Amino acid sequence: MPIQPRDDNSLIARFHDERPLVAVELRPPRAGLSAGESMDTWIDMNHTMRRLARHDTVQFLTDNAVGEAEEENLRHLVANLGADANASRIVPFLTCKHALDYCLMYADRAVGHGFPALTVLGGDRTVGPPRCVEFAYMLRQRIRARHAGLLLGGWANPNRDPDAQVDYLLDPAFTGEFFLTQIVSHHALGPVERFLAEATRRGVSAPGIFGVFLYRSANSKTLEKLARFFPVPVEGVQRDFAEGLSAEDIAVRTIQALRGLGVTKVYVSNLGFTKPEARYRRLISRLGD
Repeated sequence: MPIQPRDDNSLIARFHDERPLVAVELRPPRAGLSAGESMDTWIDMNHTMRRLARHDTVQFLTDNAVGEAEEENLRHLVANLGADANASRIVPFLTCKHALDYCLMYADRAVGHGFPALTVLGGDRTVGPPRCVEFAYMLRQRIRARHAGLLLGGWANPNRDPDAQVDYLLDPAFTGEFFLTQIVSHHALGPVERFLAEATRRGVSAPGIFGVFLYRSANSKTLEKLARFFPVPVEGVQRDFAEGLSAEDIAVRTIQALRGLGVTKVYVSNLGFTKPEARYRRLISRLGD
């Protein structure tokens, strides 16, 4: 039975709303688990997603995050969440790391099951299969030609040249109504400030949802491994833990720092597989939202 959207316009309206939004990024189980392990993980995730749906949030579900093969997010969403789930606040990721026919059929299925949006990203070039197209906007264009009403999200990286990033967002070829950003931190706000200034100066109107990572460890090897995928302020994070801050406290510092710059929309990554909704509630409580 298809998951039914409750309001196709609610997602983009919420992205444009001035109220703060703390969205979440969740990861499906990795591919290759036994049938029992996969089922147990999905049962836990489905319970989590139902609980999170009670909050004013949006749930992004990854596709082969950080180069690790994951089970297909859409198939399990449809099979396990059921018709009472609110699809209008669930946004699957689709990377270009699949065959083109698969990607286009994936979009067809997403529309058929009532999902109002997809976040379409390129995917890490250094690991896994090659991309089916060189750049993600090319896949978004192909999907838009098939589904004019499907909301599409793209990507920006405030840690890179702000002029070039804003060029991407303003290019008509971008083909998207919103964008997510790379992970940022209160320990390195300069690049965010420069990106925001350039986006404001040149009139970027698409809402952006900025990435915040929930660091759960001060372990140097863990942080260095993460640094292969996004900038990690290793010394700053270790200093935060040494001060006695919890993982949620550190994430809250970044969110509050971003709000000080005028950023009201974030997504929190790395909530984990074990009771992520409890971590989310602790974080929201600390924010006072």
